[in-house]
Amino acid sequence: MAEEHYLELSENPVQFEHASSVNNVFFDEANKQVFAVRSGGATGVVVKGPDDKSSVAFRMDDKGEVKCIKFSIGNKILAVQRTSKSVDFINFIPDYPHTEFSQECKTKNASILGFCWTNWNEVVFITDQGIEFYQVFPDKRSLKLLKSQSINVNWYQYCPETAVILLSTTVQGNILQPFAFRNGTMSKMSKFEIELPVVPKPAKLSLSERDIAMATIYGQLYVMYLKHHSRTANSPSAEVVLYHLSREGSCKKSHVLKLNTTGKFALNIVDNLVVVHHQSSQTSLIFDIKLKEPDCALNIHQPVLPARSIHPYRIPLSGPAAVPSQPPVPCQLYSSSWSVFQPDIIISASEGYLWYLQVKLPPTVNLLQDKGKLMDFLLRRRECKMVILSVCSQILEVGEKGSLPVVATVFDKLNQVYKDYLEAEQSYTQAMESGPSRGSAAQKRPVRTQAVIDQSDMYTHVLSSFTERKGVSHKFIIAVLMEYIRSLNQFQITVQHYLYELVIKTLVQHNLFYMLHQFLQYHVLSDSKPLACLLLSLESTYPPAHQLSLDMLKRLSTANDEIIEVLLSKQQVLGALRFIRSVGGHDNASARKFLDAAQQTGDQMLFYTVFRSFQQRNQRLRGSPAFNPGEHCEEHVAHFKQLFGEQALMKPSTV
Repeated sequence: MAEEHYLELSENPVQFEHASSVNNVFFDEANKQVFAVRSGGATGVVVKGPDDKSSVAFRMDDKGEVKCIKFSIGNKILAVQRTSKSVDFINFIPDYPHTEFSQECKTKNASILGFCWTNWNEVVFITDQGIEFYQVFPDKRSLKLLKSQSINVNWYQYCPETAVILLSTTVQGNILQPFAFRNGTMSKMSKFEIELPVVPKPAKLSLSERDIAMATIYGQLYVMYLKHHSRTANSPSAEVVLYHLSREGSCKKSHVLKLNTTGKFALNIVDNLVVVHHQSSQTSLIFDIKLKEPDCALNIHQPVLPARSIHPYRIPLSGPAAVPSQPPVPCQLYSSSWSVFQPDIIISASEGYLWYLQVKLPPTVNLLQDKGKLMDFLLRRRECKMVILSVCSQILEVGEKGSLPVVATVFDKLNQVYKDYLEAEQSYTQAMESGPSRGSAAQKRPVRTQAVIDQSDMYTHVLSSFTERKGVSHKFIIAVLMEYIRSLNQFQITVQHYLYELVIKTLVQHNLFYMLHQFLQYHVLSDSKPLACLLLSLESTYPPAHQLSLDMLKRLSTANDEIIEVLLSKQQVLGALRFIRSVGGHDNASARKFLDAAQQTGDQMLFYTVFRSFQQRNQRLRGSPAFNPGEHCEEHVAHFKQLFGEQALMKPSTV
């Protein structure tokens, strides 16, 4: 069997001038932009972003080597660091002065390590002696210091998604101090210590910037530490330790990902999965921190799937040298020239490509044998619906008795997500109807993700085709249908009538009428008008279905009209009359409808009885046996006279 690659590089990468033809290549994680800088005379800059809007080319004065270059959000202001003492700014806002302006760091003798934009007009300088938070005034071409903090800094990392800067402090660098930025404010979060591996004395380890990454996983911010154990340690394999960084409260060590090997690693986050690339084996591992490992005190995780390489990628040849018949060149995966950025970016500076790493779900299906675990894994992925439905079909293809517990587990997992969504939707609707309450935040409408597999999805893509499959025992088919209905009932989800219809059609198809009778008798199939009508249509195949249908309609007290229609269509006119009296609807009943039905039977005495019954009703209600003109019974009165003579008509009673 061919190796199944569950990771791939995006089909349409961002292309930029590769490192051999420019002086420097920079990547800005906030805007996902690559800056290719060529100096000499004037400095030429070509910026490539995820789309054409974020791509731009320009020239600026050559004032020395560019150490760092980034746009503020929306390409409004460009910041360029050329020295360790200051950062230069250029307006890119239309109608604003285009002249450069500069800002030196305030701390004496400090060196600027780098800078981060936290808003379109707010920037943070990180120096070796602390951080300085500025507001930029592009119209005045000046900056105002909002806040600063003195602290010895070895290196820093920035998470643009949460606007959190992480500073490495102390000699060993393993005391990390985070700062959060929001709407012009800077807040100091709780500092925490990264546990370094134990090494024999007198050797001392320090925390390297390469071994730390920050990313959001399942909506929570984590600091990921790539822990390389020393050869003398009991567990020589490396691991990734996740520290949960909350805005309030302390930072806690929360997950450990076991890599079961050593070497050079790089980290990405794709679809809330932690992807660990291993350079020497040229493979990647994926971890899902929400998949709990049994019998583990701390959240220790093994890879979800076996290690696999990223799907081979071919670079199409372009430019004047390209010949149409020339095949694309294979890209060297896991190259030493690759740079990996959070959350899901891989850059090859030597080839001039920026890719987004992607997860392919279909190959995971055959790699994860435990179907319950597979379902937990798939339900948390973005593009999961069709893969989940195909897994359901695949499980049912087996058609073994032993697979029924697996089927039940899968149905329950799907319906748990379905129920959660229905409850959230109901809660939102109630909140909207009752109006906004004081002090409570406006409720957001729940987002229907692809993980919500409803009854129509299951019916259309799985169950209806399953019931028609050849070679599967009817007992297994019915067991599966009833298992799905049981699961829906367990989660108190109203079962749609088309699922019951599927059960009934399957039972009838296999002449299992005794089972149908039992299902109805013991209310395994819930009463509904469509179901009652389906039962009526089965009368020619199974005569008792008629009575079962009527019984169901009677239980549905709102179905009186349907019952009368059914009885009249069967020419059971007296039965319909008795029924309408029993439910107290005789006074408002349409005389014409009953007289039409009685006349169509050709039974004169039946017509007489029904006609007389309505005359008596009229006498009781209106003091006269005559029909009102609005009842349109003239032809029936004429028919009665023709059959029995005028003297047979009831006379108005006199008191």
